[in-house]
Amino acid sequence: MNGDNQKKEVQRLVEGDINLSTARKKWWEEQLAPATRELLRRDANCFVHQALSTPCLDALEHCQGAYIQNLEGKKYLDFHGNNVHQIGFSHPKMVSRLVDQLQNLTFSTRRYTNEVVVQFAEKLLATLPNALNKLLLTPNGSSAIGIALKLARAVTKKHKVISFWDSFHGASLDVASVGGEAIFMDHMGPVATWAERIPPPITYRGIFEGNESKALEYLEYILTKDNQIGAFLAETIRNTDVQIPSKTFWQEARKLCDKYGVLLILDEIPIAFGRTGKMYAFEHFEIEPDILCLGKGLGGGIFPQAAVVTRSEYNKFQHISLGHYTHEKSPMGAMAGLTMLEIIEGENLLKKVVQDETFMGLALKRFQRKYKLIGDVRGMGLLWGMELVADRTTKEKAVQEAEEIMYNCLENGLSFKVSKGNVLQLSPALTISREELQTALSILNESFLRTNTIA
Repeated sequence: MNGDNQKKEVQRLVEGDINLSTARKKWWEEQLAPATRELLRRDANCFVHQALSTPCLDALEHCQGAYIQNLEGKKYLDFHGNNVHQIGFSHPKMVSRLVDQLQNLTFSTRRYTNEVVVQFAEKLLATLPNALNKLLLTPNGSSAIGIALKLARAVTKKHKVISFWDSFHGASLDVASVGGEAIFMDHMGPVATWAERIPPPITYRGIFEGNESKALEYLEYILTKDNQIGAFLAETIRNTDVQIPSKTFWQEARKLCDKYGVLLILDEIPIAFGRTGKMYAFEHFEIEPDILCLGKGLGGGIFPQAAVVTRSEYNKFQHISLGHYTHEKSPMGAMAGLTMLEIIEGENLLKKVVQDETFMGLALKRFQRKYKLIGDVRGMGLLWGMELVADRTTKEKAVQEAEEIMYNCLENGLSFKVSKGNVLQLSPALTISREELQTALSILNESFLRTNTIA
């Protein structure tokens, strides 16, 4: 392997678990039945191959609650779920409501509305601060970010945006140009010249070494130098490897946006709707965005749906098409979103998640004291990251060990994502039972024991 190829291989590793590694091939050969391998072969023949997904890991035939199930009937507790599983998979109330909706209105042609989409919009806005009272619906998170950026330009008459390196806001070319993950821009050539990126205020590693005041100083420095910046786009909490800024950081960043006439766009597409123990992550920091992007679980884990929410004073661009999409006012999507919100409320999931946070946090901290491989544990609600390091002093990433632990867990029925090559990202369904949580933690513990890394 030459130097350039080796560098690219390392880059792929630090973005996530890769789908062409030696460990993946071993998994196919030793853990998958012939019928599954054949289906995976057919899948690989049909779909364009890309990093992190195709060829696939396994083949599913069922999902329910906190579990996904493969063709042979093996169940995995899914601690990834593509961040759509706030209410679990195939929630009975959700399925029943959508079946009923299928018997009535299934599609709403553009320029028409329907009762269920208005009910959904009213219910969603009622969960937000009073100032955030206008929305647009769209089929996916990337398009929600695109709408937010267009709206910010229209409001401020400024075309530039600041975002964080390592951030993820979507995979389409325009949105990936604003994000900061390298794997989505490899071979893409020139990208957006209107995006300025700054280092994120991460606490465990990075150029600021956890000094958030330096990150804020950097942000203000750029704002003083470029008066064409109209928006600051950021994940309130970075989902992929679970980075949580302090309340002070977000409150000071909010003040800087106000001082320099910059709109604060918060991307909560994967982390809203109870994931952090509150309906929205920004509530923890006692701030409000100017524009909020939502998605993933907004479709109840069944229908692809996202939303952009903003202030009524920005509702003045009737002459501009900000983003009217084919399924914009889908009655199916609206019923999914409305039901999801009702389930969170009716099953008191926010209170449950706060209780689960204490239980899970204590367990993972015990793991950290027990296993020297764990350099850092960070999390909130049912969103947790465990950063694995070869050495706690140098913080060298334990990439190979992270992949080994992931496959050990998969073998024993626990699925999760490895992010940045060495962070185990753990985000189960919010409806998961305490017994299921304990089962997952036991599997994780056994996997660490197999790596022989006791401190």
